[in-house]
Amino acid sequence: MRNQSSTSKKKIITRKKLNTTAPMASTINGRSSGNKSSAHPALMFKVYEPGHVNAEIDRERICKDGGAFLKLLILITSAQSHFMARMSIRQTWMHYASRRDVGMAFVLGRTTNATLNESLNQENYMYGDMIRGNFIDSYFNLTLKTLSMLEWADKHCPRVKYILKTDDDMFINVPRLLEFIEGKKDARTIYGRLARKWKPIRSQISKSFVSQQQYGGAIYPPFTTGPAYLLTGDILHELYVHSLRTYYFHLEDVFITGFVAKRLMIRRVHAGYFRNRRIPFNPCNIRNSISVHMIKENEQYDLWRKLMDSTVKCKSIAKYQIFKKPSTRI
Repeated sequence: MRNQSSTSKKKIITRKKLNTTAPMASTINGRSSGNKSSAHPALMFKVYEPGHVNAEIDRERICKDGGAFLKLLILITSAQSHFMARMSIRQTWMHYASRRDVGMAFVLGRTTNATLNESLNQENYMYGDMIRGNFIDSYFNLTLKTLSMLEWADKHCPRVKYILKTDDDMFINVPRLLEFIEGKKDARTIYGRLARKWKPIRSQISKSFVSQQQYGGAIYPPFTTGPAYLLTGDILHELYVHSLRTYYFHLEDVFITGFVAKRLMIRRVHAGYFRNRRIPFNPCNIRNSISVHMIKENEQYDLWRKLMDSTVKCKSIAKYQIFKKPSTRI
């Protein structure tokens, strides 16, 4: 979910006839977040179809031995048509997946387009790094995509220490992220850019309209914004299981790190390294950030060069290394 001050907030799905009903979610077997006559969302287990297409994925390379020796698993949600975005990541910061203690993969859905499906099959045969769930891949199914990510990690990588959820328009400073988690002993925690007291948009002319039926509260519970957030591995299973018992909501960051995390009493901690927005592209800005948002394919290479440029010296920025105040822990 984007910053509320932005005019480019995420769209939600609305019915053709009325804007006051729950958003629809599309899956391969035709399940949805509610039937056409209901104005109320459904429990997630009625919406989500579990399982993945794993024929071509290299699970041993991504998460060997269930993650027993894996410090960090980075899972990158990606749209099916974003081949160039995936390639730019593979050729830049995904380089760190060659480390034995780091795993990375892309997370996608399914398609009914035979030509596109064959193209994706060939891409996965070549790279073996695409997890594909049983839902129609669309911008409006991001909650299902994140749940698919949790299911795969819970099944195939349950012993990993940390999981970063991020998107394919992000630049991730992996060395800074590894430095961030080094020595941390916090349990049951989500780190990221904490959003507090964000209000649902009630105006029906807004693309981000949320009806009273979808969510009746005046403000959302504190949540970490969706472009990038870090989970401790000990919450992986319960996040997945309890998500299935929670009512479907189309804003995945509010759903996972807000509603579900609050119910499970999981801490959400603000960390300034998670920028989750576009910033000036100078080398020291990049080096003192974990996550930078709205990055185009060609810009990945520019940021990678700036991160790797050993001729530029930067001072450590202390304010990004600490939590700003106790109230940032929820």
